Amino acid sequence: MKTNEPHVLIAGAGPVGMISALVLGHAGVRVTVLESSSELNKDLRASTFHPPTLDMLANYGLTQPLIEQGLVARYTQQRDRVKGVIAEFDLSLLSGLTDHPFRLQCEQWKLTDLIRQKLAEMPQVTLCFDSRVESVTQSSDHVVVQVKQHGELHALQADYLIGADGAWSAVRTQLGIAFEGFTYPERFLVVSTPFEYAQHMPHLSYVNYCSDPHEWCVLLRVPTLWRVLFPTKEDESDEFVLTDESVQTRLQRLLPQPNDYTVVHRTLYKVHQRVAQQFRQGRVFLAGDAAHINNPLGGMGMNGGIHDAMNLCQKLLAVLQQGKHTDTLDLYEKQRRTIAIEYINASTARNKKEIEERDPVLREKNHDELRALAADPVSSLAYLRKTSMIDALERAEALT
Repeated sequence: MKTNEPHVLIAGAGPVGMISALVLGHAGVRVTVLESSSELNKDLRASTFHPPTLDMLANYGLTQPLIEQGLVARYTQQRDRVKGVIAEFDLSLLSGLTDHPFRLQCEQWKLTDLIRQKLAEMPQVTLCFDSRVESVTQSSDHVVVQVKQHGELHALQADYLIGADGAWSAVRTQLGIAFEGFTYPERFLVVSTPFEYAQHMPHLSYVNYCSDPHEWCVLLRVPTLWRVLFPTKEDESDEFVLTDESVQTRLQRLLPQPNDYTVVHRTLYKVHQRVAQQFRQGRVFLAGDAAHINNPLGGMGMNGGIHDAMNLCQKLLAVLQQGKHTDTLDLYEKQRRTIAIEYINASTARNKKEIEERDPVLREKNHDELRALAADPVSSLAYLRKTSMIDALERAEALT
C-alpha cells in the first residue's frame, strides 16, 4: 500500500544509482536500490573524475577518501605515437573555478564501495542484490516495479523510479523509449599492465591521448596499473583480439620490449554514441548510461552520469520535501538531455575523429591548433573548461 512516506526506487547499483541513493538517503528519503547482480561491480571501467564531479562528491564526504585511493593528475597530454608530446594542458588554470583543479585517476568501483559504506548507516536506504526489473507500470500517483528476486516475482510500489541500470536498461526497454544514435564499427580493447611506461616514454603524464594514422591509443594511469586503450579492426574476431598474440602485438608496437608484457586484465567492448529519446516518462526517469552512452575519449561518461544524478535528485527533493510543483521535474530532461547531445556526445565524437585522423595535412593542422591552445593561457583555460565539463554544467543551469 502507498504510505505518506516518500519512496524512490532506483534500478542499478553502479556509480549513478549509488550516488542517487546517497543524495536522497542523506536528505531522509526512503530509497530502495535494485541491482540485478549479486554484488557491486568491481571491473575496470571508468577511472577519471573531473574537477566539478569532485566538487559535487565532496559535499557527501567522498572526494578526500577517493583522492587517498587515487592519483592526482594535474596535467593531460595530447601526444603523437611517433613524435611524443604535442600539447600539455595544466588543470591548475582552473583554480578559482573549482576546489579541485585536477583530474583524479581512480577506479569507479572505489566510489561505489565508499557509498555502500555510507548507505549502511542509513536505515531508510535498502540495497537489494539479485533483483532484476521485469516490468514497470505507473499511474498518476505511483509507479509499480515487478522485480525478480531469487527466482520469485515481487511487486514494489513507490513515488518515483530512477532507471540507472546501464546501456541495456530494462527500465528504458519497459518504457519503450528509443535509444537513438549509432554503434561504431570498431570495438575498443583495453589492456591493463603494471609495466611502468613513464620510465620509458619521456614526459608522460597520467592522462595521455596518443594520435596516430594507423593505430591511435589512450594511456591512462591508475594507482597500480597503466590502462591502454586500442581500437580494433572490423574484420578481427573478438576471440582473436583477446588472444595473447594480439594483445602482445599491440603493446609491442606501442613500445617494443625484449620480453612479453605482463597483462593483468583485458576487455573488449562495443562503443556507441546514443541518447534516449526521453529522460522522463511520468514518474520514471533515466540517468547515466541508461539515458546516454558515448565513446570513452574524454572520460565524460561516468562523470556525465553523476551530473545527471545530482541534477535529478535535487529536483526530486524539491518536489518531495519543499512542495515544488512536479513540473519542476521536466527541467531535468531539458537540462541533461541537451547536455548529452550538445556536449557529451558531441565532444567525445570530435575527440575520436581528431585522434584517428589519417590525412597528414589535417593531422598537422590539428597538432598546430593544440599547440596554440596550450601556449595561450586564455585559450588553454577555455579548452580546460570544456574538457573538464564546467561549461556543460553552466549551460545546463542556464536552461530554464
